[in-house]
Order: sequence, then C-alpha cells, then structure tokens
Amino acid sequence: MGPSADYTEKIPNNVGLHEDRRLQRALESWQPNFLSWWESMGPSLPTQDVYLRTAVNVGREGWAHFGHVPMRDYRWGIFLAERDGDRRIGFGEHKGEPAWQKVPGEYRADLQRLIVIQGDTEPASVEQQRNLGATAPSLYDLRNLFQVNVEEGRHLWAMVYLLHAFFGREGREEAEQLLHRNSGSEESPRILGAFNEETPDWLSFFMFTYFTDRDGKYQLGTLKESGFDPLARTCEFMLKEEAHHMMVGTTGVDRVVERTVQLMIEHDTEDVTAHGGISLDVIQKYLNFHYSVSLDLFGGETSTNVAGYYTAGLKGRWMEDRRADDHRLTDGSAMVDALVDGRIGETEVPALTGLNTDLRRAYIADCQSGVNRWNKIIERAGLPQRLALPSIAFNRKVGAFAGIEATPDGEIVSAAEWERRKGAWLPTDVDKTHVRSLMRPVHERGKIAAWIAPPRNGINGKPFDYDYVHL
Repeated sequence: MGPSADYTEKIPNNVGLHEDRRLQRALESWQPNFLSWWESMGPSLPTQDVYLRTAVNVGREGWAHFGHVPMRDYRWGIFLAERDGDRRIGFGEHKGEPAWQKVPGEYRADLQRLIVIQGDTEPASVEQQRNLGATAPSLYDLRNLFQVNVEEGRHLWAMVYLLHAFFGREGREEAEQLLHRNSGSEESPRILGAFNEETPDWLSFFMFTYFTDRDGKYQLGTLKESGFDPLARTCEFMLKEEAHHMMVGTTGVDRVVERTVQLMIEHDTEDVTAHGGISLDVIQKYLNFHYSVSLDLFGGETSTNVAGYYTAGLKGRWMEDRRADDHRLTDGSAMVDALVDGRIGETEVPALTGLNTDLRRAYIADCQSGVNRWNKIIERAGLPQRLALPSIAFNRKVGAFAGIEATPDGEIVSAAEWERRKGAWLPTDVDKTHVRSLMRPVHERGKIAAWIAPPRNGINGKPFDYDYVHL
C-alpha cells in the first residue's frame, strides 16, 4: 500500500501539502484558473455525472476508486509514487550518488524545460478532444473519453506541483503559461506539433490514444529514471494512468477493424463506405498519419541535448535498469537512422547522441504489437488484407528525413510525385468527410453506432449497457 491520498484537503494529495502553507496557498490560487480553463477548454458536452475512477492511493492495490461524479467536482490531486529512501541515480556522470530531493542548481533550467514540455502536452490533448463527446458512439466510449480527459487534467496537476514546489517564481509563471497556450492557436500554440493537430472524429481519437499517448508512455518512462527523485516518482504514478489511455486506443481500433471486417464479409466488398463503415484503406491512412506525427515527437535521430540530459542524470533510457552496459555510454557507439547517399539507411554515432533513436525504436516495436493484434482480427475473419506501419521516413517533419518525401514503403520520391500520390497514403478531405458523417452520437444505454463493434468487457466489471454517463 502506498501513502493514501488526503481527500479532506482542498487539493487531494499524498505529499503532505498541509505542512507547507506557502506552497498550499500558491496551488490553491492556481486551482480556480485550472477550473475555469476546464470549463472553457475542457469537454464541451454538458453532463450530470460520469462513472469515473479517482486515485485513492499510489500502492499496487486499490489505487482506483470508481463512482459517478459530476466532472467539475472531480478531485484532481497530486500523487507521487512511494519514496525509496535508498534510491540512487542509475546512469550518467552521477551514477551511484543518492537521488536528488531538491533541484541541483546547475540543472535547474534543463529540468524546468523538461517538466514544462511534458506538462504542456497534458492540457493540449484535452483541448484537442474537447468536442468529441457530442459524437460518441456509445455511453461506454463517452465515459472512456471523459476518463482520459480527467486523467490528462491530473497529469497537468502533477507537473504544476513540481513547478510550484521546486522552481520558485519562474515555476509559478510557467504553471500559468500552461493554461494560456491552446492547441491549434495562432498566437500561442502548444509547444509540440502533434498537439496542435485537430482530433475531429473518433477514429482520430483512437489513433491518437494509441500512437500519441504511447509516445507519452516512453517519454514518461525516461523521466521515471530521473536523478531528480520527485520527478521520477511523479512519472511512475502517471504511467499507471497512461496505460488506460492506450487501452482505449488499442481496443478502440480493434473494434473499428472488427466492425469493418464484419461489413466486408456481409456485403462481399472491400469498400464498406456505402454500408456505413470505415474501409481498411482509410483506417490505414489514419494510422499512417498518427504514427508519423508521433515519430516526430521523439525529436531528431541524434541530439546533443538528450546526450546532455543523460550525462547529467536528468533523463534516462527506457528500462534503464535492464540494460547490460555501463550506464554512462561515454565510449560506446550506436547506429541511427539516416539518409545515406540519398537513401534511407543507418549511420554510426556516439551512443550518447543516438539516445532519441534508441527510444524511438522501443516505441516502434511497441506500435508494431498493436498492428499485429489488428491484423489477427482480419486474419481470423479469413481476409487477405493487412495493416502496416509505414516507413520511418514517411511524412516526417523533424529529424533526418524532414527534407525528403518518402512513400509508406520507404521509396524516396520527388515533391511533385508526393503531392500527386499523397491522397493514397494520408486521409483526404473525402475520407475525413466520410468518417465525420458517421459520427452521429449514440447516447442510449446498451446501444452503439454502426461503424464500430461493442467492447468485449465493460468498465470495472460493469456490463456494456451500464449507465456510465448521465447526460
């Protein structure tokens, strides 16, 4: 059992907030700003209450409490995983030293930047998903959307706590800015590109929660290794919540594919558009788009910044403790993806500068497991079609392949040819219009839209036809 959350507090927490009055006051004055952001930029569908889970403690058991809650009254809190008093830094030049409980002065700016960037993605995705409630395919899906939204809100709280608790006035100013930037805004957009893209329909939402939240899992996984212990413990707890978002994406795409396959067999056609479904080739185009913009979130193939973060002990590798090397990497080398003589190939670089590629490769392998799963659904139905991840060079705007155009098969083509053929690889206006035309809300208990299959299981042992949301 981890330390329990104190729900008598204005801000539920397990960090002993009441012992630091100044910090408590600062966060209590940020809270109304957060709530007004939630009212204006959060879910736009009015609801009475929603069957949500709330964290009660950070231990393995029973950290989630389920019940119907009016969303505005959701208890957003601050939770850090249990502290290990003997924890040591696991990598970089400080390897073996005790983990830091305060911010080391020389790394202050870098740590603040890492926390701000992570913090910025959380409210951004709530903003991107703001209008999806109006077109939910079932009450079960509507509930999952709102659960993702409140947890992204909690992840914002997690980062705001760190900024307020450890970074003084600058931290408080950055916490304000997190509510002032808005996804897709001309004047003050969100920091990372993928978080300014729109999420106008549920197929986009499932792809986003599968691919883009999975990027979040890997970024949190590297910060969970941080020598700055409060950040490590914050991210460890966030990863538990992130797992739910990816489940929503994985099973969401499962169910779209399953329904498409049923329609293909029923009507003996690949193009199920006329029958109210989403064809596999359109699903593939959405997959191509979300996967490629998510690859960009990992940054360039080589990065001296990330090398610096690693050496300083700020940000480790995915599963750092399972790596069989010296955890310093000062002498090693690594192969990274690159353009070599005008072709997609690899080049050797010092291991430290290749860390973005190391992380991206773990992510790609993970993404492939979802594609394999979706293909099994098609295969079991006895159909020959398969979904696939596109080439690592396809549709890239960041890194080694930003300056070229490549097909999903990894063939380099001219800009003119790319323009001519991109409608075969990325969603066209016609595709998007068709998908949007299917997005008619189904808000009756136990009913579901015709373009998606019902889930195998409900939430927390409840049936599919449970009243998950009271509108």
